[in-house]
Amino acid sequence: MSRFAYRKGRLHAEDADIGTIAAEIDTPFFLYASGAIEDAYREFASAVAGLDSEICYAVKANGNVAVIATLARMGAGADIVSEGELHRAIAAGVPADRIVFAGVGKTGAEMKVALEIGIRQFNVESDQELALLDRVAQDMGRRATVALRINPDVDARTHAKISTGKAENKFGIEPERACELYAAMRNMRGIAIGGIAVHIGSQLMDIAPYRAAFARVADLTGDLIAAGIPIQSVDLGGGLGINYGKDPAPSLTDYADAVRDTVAPLGLPIVFEPGRRLVGEAGILVTRVIYVKQGRERTFLIVDAAMNDLIRPALYDAYHPIVPVLEPAAGAPVAPVDVVGPICESGDVLAVQRSLPAVEPGALLAIGSCGAYGAVMASGYNARLTAPEIMVRGGSHAIVKPRPGHEFIIGQDRLPDWIDRPAVARNRVVA
Repeated sequence: MSRFAYRKGRLHAEDADIGTIAAEIDTPFFLYASGAIEDAYREFASAVAGLDSEICYAVKANGNVAVIATLARMGAGADIVSEGELHRAIAAGVPADRIVFAGVGKTGAEMKVALEIGIRQFNVESDQELALLDRVAQDMGRRATVALRINPDVDARTHAKISTGKAENKFGIEPERACELYAAMRNMRGIAIGGIAVHIGSQLMDIAPYRAAFARVADLTGDLIAAGIPIQSVDLGGGLGINYGKDPAPSLTDYADAVRDTVAPLGLPIVFEPGRRLVGEAGILVTRVIYVKQGRERTFLIVDAAMNDLIRPALYDAYHPIVPVLEPAAGAPVAPVDVVGPICESGDVLAVQRSLPAVEPGALLAIGSCGAYGAVMASGYNARLTAPEIMVRGGSHAIVKPRPGHEFIIGQDRLPDWIDRPAVARNRVVA
């Protein structure tokens, strides 16, 4: 059930009127429906019920502490890929022993912090990373629990920039090297063998690549166990896609069936790491039309949101649904428009030739499915202030990340000694 719907001609998030929120909080802003996050978690948990499993939310999808905390209170652990995400997960109340540290470029300093905090597991992606983790753990008098992330060379049939499970991708370890590295781990005083891991990409809309990857990992796990390697768990990553307004999301039942048919017979605990599937459809980006510009061949809706707020369309040619916050009259005519932002880049386009009803400057639009890879990928390009983040529960709303002020942003810069600070300060370049 969608938590976003028109009521008496006005778009609501749960019981909160989005237009009323926009009158209080300047656009653009991200808005998350906490009920939608909870619904998505329950749906995922229900699909994998009966499996010996743990759901670790992929923090990279949306790192807002309120979002992580909402899921932590539902019982989720966390999948993190940096020290910053580790601190966010802890701040949100995720128990340390339910945190999995993934990513190809962990530094020694990050490893040390994670070991001090006492996380559940490191998903290791190279022999060099394994050697460094061993040294760091030994220096601390600790043992790091490790799962090797396997690259199964499976085409996820998703966008090339979010595919992670093919041989040419930077992620994971070749299956043929797994036995060698697991054997080496037995002699590493700073390493404890934990499990095996796989993650083949993001926004997958087809279950077949999962089934192929899971089958390969299950076969490899069986071989490792037969060779005396004490594999304790299987981490299946995440990547399940959502409906961005074009194609229906893949069935969670079909996904769980693929797991039951391939990995579950091993009898090992399973870790799932969904991100987008839990939060993607729970968020929107609310923006206001600045101008309606008629070009020679196209009409442009110039809005106050931009590629610095939502980079997915520019980066991936991604499609996001867009609707007016005031419901159009039934049968209102539509026409193709390009929805563009104010950034000085031709690539600052949020939608191309999108059929929308006529709107005037000042009208509010809601860009859908922005709960994942929206605010978390934002930047301050063109010295734009990043959009605030709002969370709704029922009819109440709260600012869960405020919009920074210009003085705060500029105040992060520092002048070298050879620039005349008093002269610059008089011109208010620095607060």
